[in-house]
Amino acid sequence: MFGNININKLFNYAELAITIGVNLQENQELVINADVTDCEFARIIAQTAYKHKAKKVTIMWRDELFTKLRYENEDLENLVNIPQYQIDERNYAVEKNAAYLCILSEDPNLMKDISPKILSETSKAKNIAFQKFYDASMKNQIRWNLIAIPSVSWAKTVFPELAEEDAVNKLWDYIFKTMRLDKDNPIAEWKNHIESLKRRSEILNSSNLKELHYKNSIGTDLTIGLPENYLFEGCGEKALDGIPFVANMPTEEIFTAPHRLKVDGKVIASMPLVYNGTKIENFGFVFEKGKIADFFAEAGYEVLKNLIETDEGSHYLGEVALVQHNSPIRNLNTLFYNTLFDENASCHLAIGEAYPSCLKEGSSKSKKELFELGLNDSLEHVDFMIGTEDLQIEGITVDEKKVTIFKDGNFAF
Repeated sequence: MFGNININKLFNYAELAITIGVNLQENQELVINADVTDCEFARIIAQTAYKHKAKKVTIMWRDELFTKLRYENEDLENLVNIPQYQIDERNYAVEKNAAYLCILSEDPNLMKDISPKILSETSKAKNIAFQKFYDASMKNQIRWNLIAIPSVSWAKTVFPELAEEDAVNKLWDYIFKTMRLDKDNPIAEWKNHIESLKRRSEILNSSNLKELHYKNSIGTDLTIGLPENYLFEGCGEKALDGIPFVANMPTEEIFTAPHRLKVDGKVIASMPLVYNGTKIENFGFVFEKGKIADFFAEAGYEVLKNLIETDEGSHYLGEVALVQHNSPIRNLNTLFYNTLFDENASCHLAIGEAYPSCLKEGSSKSKKELFELGLNDSLEHVDFMIGTEDLQIEGITVDEKKVTIFKDGNFAF
């Protein structure tokens, strides 16, 4: 799994995840979610956590290949019956106010031959069963972090022309670059990066915007209304306990929540989306008064259809994220087939649940209150990429002034 990677770099990666990512505090518990194939790196994360005086580390194992085996052999009634111990594992993190760190390494093609109905129904069942945990994450009640490491299958998908070992080594190299681990002082680099994104968030938060208008040459012409008291956030969010953390690493985005009823027009995805182990390609949506009125996809249509039909909220948007075309991940000119990376190479939107923290004092409000203020509610939250090198985004303020936010794919400020 590690190829010829220097072990010190792996510990530096773990150090970033623990100190910048979840920002683990002394005497705090850490819960790690990892595939069984990632056991060695999970142990490095655990070792680093103990170095920082973790009270306790728990590893929550998953096995994607076994999950596929279940999908191929069990009936749907069994598959949607989520065991109580899995629910308890996630709720444990909430109840103990533990930091939560998830290691991703999935094969983008693993579930391509599994019925879209099975994928949709099991995903929905998990979202319902794990609702307490997901709500705590969305509200920043707990500090959480997603990172990724290569698997052979993922590396070969990204670099099909290379031999397995070479593909894994190259993917490690690219991950290290996106994580700024190729710099002399990665932690200092991340702190500077956080401040840069915060500066842009503050500019937009003080602009008194009421809507954003997107337009590019591939067919996107979309207007997105914002709720009153919207907040753009950059990396370096604050949990409810006031301690900062970075949820996604790498990250290049600043993001907010749209008003769920104020989205109109057409948007075309600029990259494939890997969802539930299936690639959705050449797709787009038409919105009317916030709701998806039509959609299309050349590949993965049924999977996309099932996603949209998860619940009423999955017909609406929950996130608006801005990412420069000229960014470290995009400049690698590589499609990662992994949303954690691809969403940070492109402006994106998300179908489904909105983050309460994207509204002033939103984390202290009930779901009903947030809904009444315009934020979307759903079991899903799925990002899809829309950024291009010619994307133009114009903001309209409450007093009808026009503000150029993006010009030729990049921030205008």
